[in-house]
Amino acid sequence: MKEALRPVLELSVVLPGLLLAYFPVKSYLKQPPGGLAAWLLPLMLALSVVSGLVCYHFRASTAAALAFLSLTAIVLYTKTLRISLWKSGTIALSVCAVFACVNSLSRAVSAAILMHTQAAQPGPWFCLEACIFYNALCWLAVLAALYPSTHAVRAMVEDDNFAQTWYVFWVLPLVFILLNLFMIPRYSSTLQTGRVLQGYMVLSIALLVLLFWFNAIFLLMANSLNRNARLQQENQLLSMQQRRFDDLKTAIEEARQARHDMRHQLHQISALTESGDLEGVKAYLAKAVARIPSIDMHFCENRAADSVVGYYCALSKREDIPFCAQLDLPESLPVDEIDMCLVLSNLLENTLEASLRTAPGRRQIKITAYLHAERLLLIETENAFDGEVREKDGVFRSSKRRGNGVGIQSVRHIAEKTGGASTFTYQGGIFSAKVMLRG
Repeated sequence: MKEALRPVLELSVVLPGLLLAYFPVKSYLKQPPGGLAAWLLPLMLALSVVSGLVCYHFRASTAAALAFLSLTAIVLYTKTLRISLWKSGTIALSVCAVFACVNSLSRAVSAAILMHTQAAQPGPWFCLEACIFYNALCWLAVLAALYPSTHAVRAMVEDDNFAQTWYVFWVLPLVFILLNLFMIPRYSSTLQTGRVLQGYMVLSIALLVLLFWFNAIFLLMANSLNRNARLQQENQLLSMQQRRFDDLKTAIEEARQARHDMRHQLHQISALTESGDLEGVKAYLAKAVARIPSIDMHFCENRAADSVVGYYCALSKREDIPFCAQLDLPESLPVDEIDMCLVLSNLLENTLEASLRTAPGRRQIKITAYLHAERLLLIETENAFDGEVREKDGVFRSSKRRGNGVGIQSVRHIAEKTGGASTFTYQGGIFSAKVMLRG
């Protein structure tokens, strides 16, 4: 019984690994945590037991079975989440890297125990004490990573400013996994040599410490980059508000001047009327009306949305692009205002750029935004476009440079982060974007 338990214990570490991987992505599950655990944990436990018994029956190493279980767990993990493969895959590789270092350390502990008891290696697996140590250390790693993974790492996963970072970070855990695989001696008896065992144990501990150190450094750098990106976004919004305020102040000053001149204009109209010059009165009134600026720049009660839409409205009018906005937003919103402003600015920037490449007679921009059921913010934009929209597998290609478009991807990430949704359609020369943000 003890002999059959050893390979099963070696393979059962996939359970704490899965638990650790799910800590940072709890808000992105496709089903409730209880429902997911009800089928996933029994499935992986059953696979671990069956694979361990198969290894025991054939006296085979657990390496192939562990690779199969790890790959199965990674596939199931990525399929049960609503985030990109880059993020979920990188998290899974990071967990595998930690457990690979623990595996190497447990191998050294097993060899040390066998040397101390002067026993031969009873099969191609760790001794029972080392298997218990292996599982205990894995569960301790899960407990130690509970707070940072549910706070700092989760914040990094939920932030959309690090889209490019996830494309690179996966290399680090992969390197540590390969290093641990490279360290495994060809023959298990090789470790039962004093100096070899000491060096192997030191390397195993050093790799584990280095992995935690590199992850901590990366987390600190990511948080710093996050703060800088947030500040840049806030500065951009403040710049929009400042330009909007300057435009509004100019319009108010012109209107004040027009009212100041009204008394003199009324005297002139009175003189033309007394002389019976109706054509002169009409011409004079037309000139006076033309000098009064339009200050219809207020769209809704929410200042942040009003500033962003007003900024792009001014840019559109400057380019003679018809701009129609219908915003019914209260002063206080159930969603994060920065997320809302990023969605609005990305959508309106895309509509403006598309309109500039469209024939003047067909240019138009429409935007509507309102609350639904007090918790949902619905935003819709429409714009005419000329040319071809390049899309592949739901990803839009950028029209300004080579590669994928960033604006639409950012809108999608923000909508998914809040538990909402987004759809983008184009037909008959009209591009339409519909976004739902959940409070």
